[in-house]
Amino acid sequence: MTYCVGVRLDEGMIFASDSRTNAGIDNFAKFCKMTVFERKGERVIVLLSSGNLAGTQAIISVLTQRGEDPDNKASLWNARTMFDMANLVSDAMRDIERRDAPFLEASDITFNASFILGGQIRGEVPRLFRIYAEGNFIEAGVDTPYIQTGETKYGKPLIDRVIMGSTKLADAAKCILVSFDSTMRSNLSVGMPIDLICYERDSLEIRMRRRFAEGDAYFTSLHQSWSEGTRRVFRELPELVW
Repeated sequence: MTYCVGVRLDEGMIFASDSRTNAGIDNFAKFCKMTVFERKGERVIVLLSSGNLAGTQAIISVLTQRGEDPDNKASLWNARTMFDMANLVSDAMRDIERRDAPFLEASDITFNASFILGGQIRGEVPRLFRIYAEGNFIEAGVDTPYIQTGETKYGKPLIDRVIMGSTKLADAAKCILVSFDSTMRSNLSVGMPIDLICYERDSLEIRMRRRFAEGDAYFTSLHQSWSEGTRRVFRELPELVW
């Protein structure tokens, strides 16, 4: 399984993804699910992938190769808006599905690849999309400034309580990391390393990116502080009167 989160804030954007993939309870591996396309001063585009690894890797490769073709007038490097970029991802997904789906169905497997797409292209505001396996997509808005994929239920209650458009980037980053800690505690199919990007609005470059591996000092401290704080607050709750 997987867990990925994208957040759109007044100050910028947060992107985070785990790295665990599995093909059964005894076949786990680590693959980065975060892909960045960046031209400083012009555009920053981040893709977080979930679903079948072969499918998501093929889609990213198609986008990359089409972007490297100087004769291609519709690529990630000349998309005019993030909406256009979402359509390019959708087109690549449908191309790979048309190619692979008949062979997958012969083995009783369905094509399953989806993405969180976010970033900023010069001339427009940062935007965030959830692209479904069918290729259709939605955009995050004022009322719901974040998008999750994969094992969403464990981290969602915390994000719902903390994240709003005015949340500071630093606070949002801590919130998202705690949501990963909560998810990993309850679901073994999500695991480290965790990739994290904090993108500052209108910077048009990525200045803050980290990978948190097993035993990372900051993540361990965050885990301990959150666990101890949760237990302390629980003890301070008013007693139930019968």
